[in-house]
Amino acid sequence: MNSGRIIPTAEPFFFLGASSSTPVGCLLVHGFTGAPKEMRWLGEYLAERGYAVLGVRLAGHATQPQDLLRVCWEDWLTDVEDGWQLLSGVSQRIYLAGLSMGGMLSLLFASRFPVAGVVAMSTLHHLPKDWRLPYAEMFSLIQPSIAKGASDWRDEEAEQSHVDYPSYPTRAIAELRDLLEEMRCSLGKVTAPVLLINSKDDHTVRLEEHHAEQILQALGSQDKSILWIEGSGHVITRDAQRARVFQATYDFIRHIEENLEP
Repeated sequence: MNSGRIIPTAEPFFFLGASSSTPVGCLLVHGFTGAPKEMRWLGEYLAERGYAVLGVRLAGHATQPQDLLRVCWEDWLTDVEDGWQLLSGVSQRIYLAGLSMGGMLSLLFASRFPVAGVVAMSTLHHLPKDWRLPYAEMFSLIQPSIAKGASDWRDEEAEQSHVDYPSYPTRAIAELRDLLEEMRCSLGKVTAPVLLINSKDDHTVRLEEHHAEQILQALGSQDKSILWIEGSGHVITRDAQRARVFQATYDFIRHIEENLEP
């Protein structure tokens, strides 16, 4: 479906972990207009601890922005399912970890498949109020793309090597809008353990808009919590406090694994 070549360093990745077959697999899902690269450091960290790790590339991403105009949110969810099926070949239990839109997809996927747990990072509950949102498809004919806001990165070196599209294709925002609606309707069906990780300094998922709290309240899970960090922007898997995010993700998985019934 994608016509462009994958941007160098933005390829999907697979790490087998400790052996050819491990009980635990981790499926990592990147964000809207982003690339698998934003999940790669987390993937390397988990693989070093013995887990099989697959970082998927969502349709229309990591090539050229025009490729996003030919996909819908169902394509992205299918990419996650494809990753799930591939990782199932070497893992007995699979955890999902998603950033931003990747978190939305992970939570939606968990409402339909028996995942072992979900880590949703920098995940929106809703889009900002904007009169154009209901008409995004039509508005895209007038304004094909929307500029991104000011940077909230704290690690300048990591920001310079980050891979994403420079603007948001307006037509694709309509798909993001519809995905969010589907996610919100499905949160009550999520029963797997969930960890939400958010930064108080995120300019996209703003603290005062209570995204994490609204997701947490709607989840059907009994085991659910929020971890707040400071000193990182939206892309917390690559920004200044990424080590804390990596450790929290690993601790979440390890805690569940250690408490499984024999």
